[in-house]
Amino acid sequence: MRKACLLYNPVSGGRRSRRRAELNAALSVLHSAGVEAELVAIRSPQDAAQQARQAIAQGCDTVFACGGDGTIHDILQGLAGTSAALGVLPMGTANALAHDLGMPLNTVGAARAALHSIRRRIALGRIAYLDPDGKPGTHYFTVAAGVGVDAHLFYKLSPAVKGRLGMAAYYVKAWHLWIHYRMRRFQAQHMQTGTGGPGSAPATSSANVTELLAVRIRNFGGVLRELAPGASLERNDLRLVLCRTASRTAYLRYVLRGLFGRRWTTPGIELVYSEKVSCQYLPAQPRSDGTLATDSPIHVEADGEFLGTLPAEITIVPDALTLLVPTNSATIGLG
Repeated sequence: MRKACLLYNPVSGGRRSRRRAELNAALSVLHSAGVEAELVAIRSPQDAAQQARQAIAQGCDTVFACGGDGTIHDILQGLAGTSAALGVLPMGTANALAHDLGMPLNTVGAARAALHSIRRRIALGRIAYLDPDGKPGTHYFTVAAGVGVDAHLFYKLSPAVKGRLGMAAYYVKAWHLWIHYRMRRFQAQHMQTGTGGPGSAPATSSANVTELLAVRIRNFGGVLRELAPGASLERNDLRLVLCRTASRTAYLRYVLRGLFGRRWTTPGIELVYSEKVSCQYLPAQPRSDGTLATDSPIHVEADGEFLGTLPAEITIVPDALTLLVPTNSATIGLG
């Protein structure tokens, strides 16, 4: 690491004065190691990708995302496909990627760990969708992409409430949705990998589901922990969680298995490996008067950020990102 840019979200994390002090301390760690580094405030989520590309054009070999998974997600859009490395200084709410990498969850500790990290090329997930204006959009992701119940949570979750209550805001909203959300089915067609012998073609399957997750990390931290056993940044595929059931009890049981670290199987919830999954609305059903029934849209998210609606296609992009991984990380075979 020779030259680094620390892109930070001015409204992420705790009090502004404390956050700035933590960032300055992390900057001092890098300066003390001979790294040319500067702090740059992100103007808006929409500007983060352009600011990351600008830092690379100015000679930065490393761009730090200082914030939560949403900040990482915004910066990632400008780093994907480049040789510059993504570093993580966790200052957000969930910090799922930092948990998975085994990064210290304090800014100074994470900066010190970054100095001794290994630069590893990894695959990224990519999701295509319709934005709220009905226009096609595409985003990369590192943690997970979701369609259905979880995306509806992020659609409904107020950023102000999330900033004030932290993880408690997720739990309260998730509990409310578990009680009140009307499960809607959609079609998920995926190419399942790892089902045959060497050289075998992927098997294509289709299912009507109420929720789909395409997961890339093993450890989410918090109560979820291992949400999709078998997911790993080291792999060049997605770990799909296919919820064929509309049973609220099944959903709760699946979450509890992560909470208690159990390997329970949950009827109606299936895990498969895939490189591609397409999600579509089911055909509209006719009403008694012969007209077609219309319903509310089904939402899409990636890395905890609401993106838009169906139709959506989720794929894997090999060799797409350089990531700073601590030397003691077990995430991608370094532990």
